[in-house]
Amino acid sequence: MPAPKDDSEKPPVFPTPRARLEYLYHDVTRLSQIAAPTLILHRADRNLTSPPRPPVVGIKAAQQYEEDFVAATGGTLVMDVESMTVDCDGVFGCVMGVLRAGGGSSSSSSSSSLVGGQGVSVGGKGQGKEDSQEGNSKGRGEIEMRFCGVWRFDEEGRAVEHWENAADPAALARWLGRE
Repeated sequence: MPAPKDDSEKPPVFPTPRARLEYLYHDVTRLSQIAAPTLILHRADRNLTSPPRPPVVGIKAAQQYEEDFVAATGGTLVMDVESMTVDCDGVFGCVMGVLRAGGGSSSSSSSSSLVGGQGVSVGGKGQGKEDSQEGNSKGRGEIEMRFCGVWRFDEEGRAVEHWENAADPAALARWLGRE
């Protein structure tokens, strides 16, 4: 009798673009599993330089970008999704929430530390302060910031374009050491 086939290596099957986004936001390093090979990623800090930074083009480059982003947080990145919408034709999607990194990976509702202070934290209005606790990502303190990811999908439901948006891209770039 032949051994049962191991299905654990099959790529995930996604019935809708929304299912792809739900899967991705649990771990942004899964980008290559939900996107088309020709993906174009517009970085949150694209307008911090003149001329603007060019987009990241191609799934390999975008995958590396996401892996580098997680590594820059010391593996503490959490994308707490508060809302996710995909239009009825599955062409565009929008994901909003709070990006957290640097401390523990908890999503405490009492937290109100924001770097840049452009958004509202889970616990109330952000004060634009930087938290410098020990034991977090490279000693940079914690960051908590609103984000909005806008997505465009192809006819197969794969992501073909992504616009990152952060409440304060300059503060995020400083925190990541990318300035």
